[in-house]
Amino acid sequence: MNQSEIINLAGQLFQGKLDKDGDGIDLADIQAALGQLMSNNEGTMDISSLLSNMNMGSLMGIASSWLGDGNNETISSNQVSEVFDEEKISDFASQLGISNDSALNGLTEALPEIVDKSSSGGSLLDSIGGLDGIISMAGKLFR
Repeated sequence: MNQSEIINLAGQLFQGKLDKDGDGIDLADIQAALGQLMSNNEGTMDISSLLSNMNMGSLMGIASSWLGDGNNETISSNQVSEVFDEEKISDFASQLGISNDSALNGLTEALPEIVDKSSSGGSLLDSIGGLDGIISMAGKLFR
């Protein structure tokens, strides 16, 4: 799956979660906001930074389930707030015209799918040296 397809799928999941709450946000707006939330300075999806943040927040077990081909563990809205800083969540929510709580709830659905589909067949995990590579990346942040 390419980045566009992954963001499309994640946007649909996010929209489905929000529609349960009656928020009714346009899918294109959700996709744009997700793309911005998940992008690095070059404008490409930055899954490795997300995984590094999860490792620093002791959420690597959850991330590992997303990287593999088995079932994805769930993540709570409190755990999502550990992954992204408050300003990013606030900007994301503001872009969509929703509360931070609604944004966090929607991201609980979208994040596992974004990582899972980005790593289907292990290509993402393999490209960064497996779980050891993720831990090594995180270690470099503290030097």
